[in-house]
Amino acid sequence: MAEQSYKIDFDGYWREPNKKGVPSKSGIYCVYACTHNSQEKTVSIRKLIYIGESDNVVARIADHEKQSDWESHLKSVEQLCYSFGPVNRASRERCEAALIFKHKPPENIEYINSFPYDRTTMNLRGKIALLDPSFAV
Repeated sequence: MAEQSYKIDFDGYWREPNKKGVPSKSGIYCVYACTHNSQEKTVSIRKLIYIGESDNVVARIADHEKQSDWESHLKSVEQLCYSFGPVNRASRERCEAALIFKHKPPENIEYINSFPYDRTTMNLRGKIALLDPSFAV
């Protein structure tokens, strides 16, 4: 495996009631604790909870087995929200591993303490709250 660089442009944030709007495409998703200000129509991100990958992200988060674990991180006024970055099938697992290894979300287990790939450089844009925009592992 050789050194690789990846660019991911994240879109979001979809709140839990609107999560069906997440694209039904291959990619990486981030799960956050957030608050919503309906008057100002803004979302404030408080905590990164989980990072995952899927062939069809909207289907994956629709009935994720970790939903209740994610919700355990919420304070009373918060809800879950999601961001999405398109990544092709061949690169998804490596990109997910790099993001988890770097950011160590509390609900991820795999890749927290080890990164099984060669040097990987990540350049992130868009809706990337609490993520480093550029890093290498």
